[in-house]
Amino acid sequence: MVEFTLIDILRNLGVGARWTVALSLVAFIGGGAVGMLLLTARIGGGRMVRGLVSAYVNAFQGTPLLMQLFLTFFGLALFGFKVSAWFAAALCLTLYASAYLVEIWRGCVEAVPKGQWEAARSLGLSFTQQLRLIILPQAVRIAIAPTVGFLVQVIKGTALASVIGFIELTKTGSMIANATFKPFVVYGCVALFYFALCAPLSWWSKRLERKLSAAPV
Repeated sequence: MVEFTLIDILRNLGVGARWTVALSLVAFIGGGAVGMLLLTARIGGGRMVRGLVSAYVNAFQGTPLLMQLFLTFFGLALFGFKVSAWFAAALCLTLYASAYLVEIWRGCVEAVPKGQWEAARSLGLSFTQQLRLIILPQAVRIAIAPTVGFLVQVIKGTALASVIGFIELTKTGSMIANATFKPFVVYGCVALFYFALCAPLSWWSKRLERKLSAAPV
């Protein structure tokens, strides 16, 4: 058994927490970029394009994230691509996030009254201009809370990356617990780290949602 003081435990968990934050940011930003492309395709594309986007979304929403991580990490290796746990986790979580974000944002876009689309078309705007200048600014107000709420889920979902060997917060906690035989103390600290990451985001999203709701349209 290795003797770790509480300060030692917190310091090592802090290193793991940095990787959790990094993975969450990569997954959320990358997923947001892919999700926006998929949203544009789903709204403005033909029937076949909408069907392909729908199948993509159903594939990721209908299977466990843990299974997706395994398939990404070991599947790429099966096809001869030797990738690190970091790359596999980032790729998988990016695709996973995009599948959920496109659905969240689609619902927000559809919540904008149809009259707004008609008014935009009457002004002679192209589809891209309608979306960028008229629809998205209104949809953003609706999307703030669910989008930030999903970011919280992404942060917690990074814990599953530990199963493919990526050393983030949960994996660091597991390694320390195995070395110190103090699972209650270690995992209690891990939970506090996750709370410290997620609680401010939830508070900020609610505050921003109230602020945007009160602002004139």
